[in-house]
Amino acid sequence: MAAILRWARKYARRAPSPPIRFQNTNYEVVGAAQKLEEEAFEDYATGKYYPVVIGDVFASRYQVVGKLGFGVSSTVWLARDLEGSSSHIGKRFVRTALNSFTIPRPGGDHRCLVHTPLWGSLRDMLARNPYRDRFTEELLRATLYRLFEALDYLHTDRKVVHTDISATNVLLEIDDRTVLSNFVDQELAHPSPRKQVEGTVVYATRLFGWPPGGEPVLCDFGSAERGDAENTRNAGPDVYRAPEVMLKMRWSYSIDIWNVGVLSWDLFEGRTLFSGQDPDGKGYSTRAHLAEIIALLGPPPTDFVKRGERSPEFFNDDGSWRADMPIPAPISLEQLEENLEGRRKELFLKFIRSMLQWAPEHRKTAKELLDDPWLNDKID
Repeated sequence: MAAILRWARKYARRAPSPPIRFQNTNYEVVGAAQKLEEEAFEDYATGKYYPVVIGDVFASRYQVVGKLGFGVSSTVWLARDLEGSSSHIGKRFVRTALNSFTIPRPGGDHRCLVHTPLWGSLRDMLARNPYRDRFTEELLRATLYRLFEALDYLHTDRKVVHTDISATNVLLEIDDRTVLSNFVDQELAHPSPRKQVEGTVVYATRLFGWPPGGEPVLCDFGSAERGDAENTRNAGPDVYRAPEVMLKMRWSYSIDIWNVGVLSWDLFEGRTLFSGQDPDGKGYSTRAHLAEIIALLGPPPTDFVKRGERSPEFFNDDGSWRADMPIPAPISLEQLEENLEGRRKELFLKFIRSMLQWAPEHRKTAKELLDDPWLNDKID
């Protein structure tokens, strides 16, 4: 895919706009020895990334005004819709494409997706806030409520499992539209650093201004799967991976719930619940991750273990641990939680436990979690 374009859209129809002329040549030139952003990926040299130039107009409609980011499968650009725009009706907390088009090119066409522009991710918000490295209880509740609304829609209406929910895949709406015009003004006044690479241009990313001020939106469906399919592949970020995925069982919507349970803890406590780091220095390993879960939740139910294709690598027939590494000393969520007291702590941990269950059928659904007392601040 060449690019994912985030479009500045208005909610009322407007007259067509002329393209902006980007004529300021006073930009930093990055040296040839320095790999700039997507240039560091092996696929860059294969022509996988379309050589976008700021000021380009695609599909006779969309003018690129700056680069927002890059990844292993695409680059992301902010663009202006030069035609009049109308309102987009969709599921607000799940990101959907507004349009798509193909750029013909020798060696392979490039597919482009058009999205409403969003601010940075939850991780970006933490990184750019100098006063706090974790979410407040109020912010966590508000974020999770919208996330469960998004998952209820995905799971029940669309039959989709996201599989990859992380602080980088939940982005924030842009309430203040001046953020977009300021972005363009900054590009005009101070053009982005760039370098020439064999006849193409690689740009440095430009960040949106602070603050975001909008609702969270679940994004990045590149790893999503149908929930009613025979899913057994490895899925999910390492430390957020559900037990049934690790043991290679058939999995479905509940892996998203386990994922959110661990993410909720990490956002609120400011540290990871599981590391999965193998004591042999091999980095992440399934055996280390499973051992940590046993230390926290106790051993898995025997009937659950028997379902897993990989279970014999780690468990005996009776469900006892057989892997060649010790289980860490048992520890409880009560011991690990440091930010709450009394009834608030009790309800928060009950909320976390309703998602962190060995057996997927014992986890609450997104719809059920929307009624959770802690999530709705019903402490009394």
